[in-house]
Amino acid sequence: MDMNQQRATDTDLDIGGMTCASCVSRVERALKRVPGVEDATVNLTTERARIHGSATAEALITAVQKAGYEAAPATVRTEPKAADPRERWHALLAAALSAPLVLGMLASMAGAHLPMAWGWVQFALATPIQFWLGARFYISGWKAVRAGAGNMDLLVALGTSAAWGLSMWSLLMGPMPEASGHEGLYFESSALIVTFVLLGKFLEGRAKGQTGAAIRALMRLRPDTARVRRDGAESEIPIAQVRVGDIVLVRPGERIPVDGRIIEGIAAIDASMITGESLPVEAAPGGRVAAGAIDTDGLLAIETTAVGAETMLARIVRMVEDAQATKAPIQLLVDRVSAVFVPVVLGLAALTFLAWWGLAGDARAGLLHAVSVLVIACPCALGLATPTAIMVGTGAAARAGILIKDAVALERAHDVTLVAFDKTGTLTEGKPALTDILPAAGEAAGLLRLAASLQAGSEHPLAAAVRTRAGADDIVVPTAEAFRALAGRGVTGDVEGAAIALGNQRLMDESSIDTAPLRERAAALEASGHTISWLGRLQPPALLGLLAFSDTAKPGAARAVARLHDLGVKTAMLSGDSEGAARAVAGALGIDTVLAGLLPGDKAAEIARLHRGDDIVAMVGDGINDAPALAAADIGIAMGNGTDVAMESAGITLMRGDPVLVADAIDISRRTAAKIRQGLFWAFAYNALGIPLAAAGYLSPVIAGAAMALSSVSVVSNALLLRGWKPGR
Repeated sequence: MDMNQQRATDTDLDIGGMTCASCVSRVERALKRVPGVEDATVNLTTERARIHGSATAEALITAVQKAGYEAAPATVRTEPKAADPRERWHALLAAALSAPLVLGMLASMAGAHLPMAWGWVQFALATPIQFWLGARFYISGWKAVRAGAGNMDLLVALGTSAAWGLSMWSLLMGPMPEASGHEGLYFESSALIVTFVLLGKFLEGRAKGQTGAAIRALMRLRPDTARVRRDGAESEIPIAQVRVGDIVLVRPGERIPVDGRIIEGIAAIDASMITGESLPVEAAPGGRVAAGAIDTDGLLAIETTAVGAETMLARIVRMVEDAQATKAPIQLLVDRVSAVFVPVVLGLAALTFLAWWGLAGDARAGLLHAVSVLVIACPCALGLATPTAIMVGTGAAARAGILIKDAVALERAHDVTLVAFDKTGTLTEGKPALTDILPAAGEAAGLLRLAASLQAGSEHPLAAAVRTRAGADDIVVPTAEAFRALAGRGVTGDVEGAAIALGNQRLMDESSIDTAPLRERAAALEASGHTISWLGRLQPPALLGLLAFSDTAKPGAARAVARLHDLGVKTAMLSGDSEGAARAVAGALGIDTVLAGLLPGDKAAEIARLHRGDDIVAMVGDGINDAPALAAADIGIAMGNGTDVAMESAGITLMRGDPVLVADAIDISRRTAAKIRQGLFWAFAYNALGIPLAAAGYLSPVIAGAAMALSSVSVVSNALLLRGWKPGR
């Protein structure tokens, strides 16, 4: 391997000068041609590019500039991108200059006789609109031409210049033979087109500034300073100077500045902006807290475990930003269309002019209708429909504690027809209690003593239940040797010289331990929803007894299943527990299909089997053993209170362990996908209907300009309706 080869990384750039979907395609092509670039995506809504590869930022910026656009290293935005103040004033000034032209046009339509000098008044009002306020269209259009392509600004510049030029010719040379009075003047058309476009751009910019409101709200959660205790003294320092291991003090009403572990104090913590949890949760010494949460009522001393980019808040922001930077699969169709859109429109405009001139013998009408075609055929709405809806949808989901990994996961989730749940820790509390101890011979205390020895170092929920019961019964636990954890079966070890196995029926069968003496009792316990662990001696094989555990369903589990059914989604439960225990929980919750006694690899195989049918399968889990199944599913959904391995394998992460969020995730995905479809439908329909009408002479240039400006604003405004989405509706 070449030691000088640079490692592939992600580079973000702020892009300036883009006006439509054609611009997006052009910038992407320019970036992908840079040596070392493996992939590049450009977002019209955020005006950002993300490039994966080894190319330097300088090389990428140069490529964008050669393509006719502006580029700079991306900056962290905690507020909406500041709108250019000139946008508003240019739109207002253009409207003021156009107003007399509109009045004159209305007067002429009413039959009023206007003096010949009115033509020069029109010229005086329209010319500064065309060449001063509309200069941006010429500059952007010329850059596109130099780059060998076209964009929306080029269409506007060509269309309005044609209308202004025809008017100027008529004013200097007199009206064309077929025109009378001022019918040969179309200054108001060129002026109003520019005015409408400027007004549309201003309104579009304001609407786009609202699409990132959710992520900006998250960014503002972290305080700028922290109160730190060092060497017994307290001081307030910038958050950037806090280090892992520092003791941070948080007073009632303050936001927690770091991720950490409480070492002093008790307080109710409001983490609603991070996890979507509606009520504050009490935290005591040993409890974990996250940056951005609010300490509502107690003085806390927190040992810092993560700062800066490693905090949960920073990871949430990064995940949402990553999702908003990716493209949904449907956007690929838009990209292909927009790549050829402007050249096709130019060709249609030319054909319109030639057809009217050649067939109807009316060059003036042909030119005006060609202008209408150029102006109405705006690809802006095509470029805004998908990224705008994704930005608002992922932001609304993040507010509710639902983190969507990328646009592919968002689009895929809305097709889900079956949700498969892991049982323990996902649908149940995952904190089972040891309820029954049945020795094959001897006393229950002796059986508990052996089990607690084997479970001393395990983090499994059943192990915790055994240790809790042993502690409550004051059992003295010996140390186990030669300990082995057997995935999906149990554990083995040597306790006081005897080889002992603790696990499920599969482990007993593998160890040739006969469970018949207690099998009837075990079946009755399993039928009532208990989980059974058998304890046996390996040499010689002998049954020592069984332990029965009971786990309770989470409060929202039944409601989660009911809501999924309301959405038309089937449910299944995958569990490593026994058939009886799994069916007892599934029956109480109303789950359709139960698959029990599964190893981690079995879960992934079952997901693959379900996938081979007609169903689009989502898998919900929280543990390391769920990672293969999460990866095998069409869409993986991880509980945020689970492991990092599960979260890395999932397309969607739920920031709190509430299974109701699964239905909410599918719901927001469906609503976002609907907004994307609506935006693209209207964008395509608008052009499919508008261009033929303009070519046929049914749309004047002024109406075409107004409709073009309205299309982009309406697409963004429609996507913004997602901001009102609330979980549980």
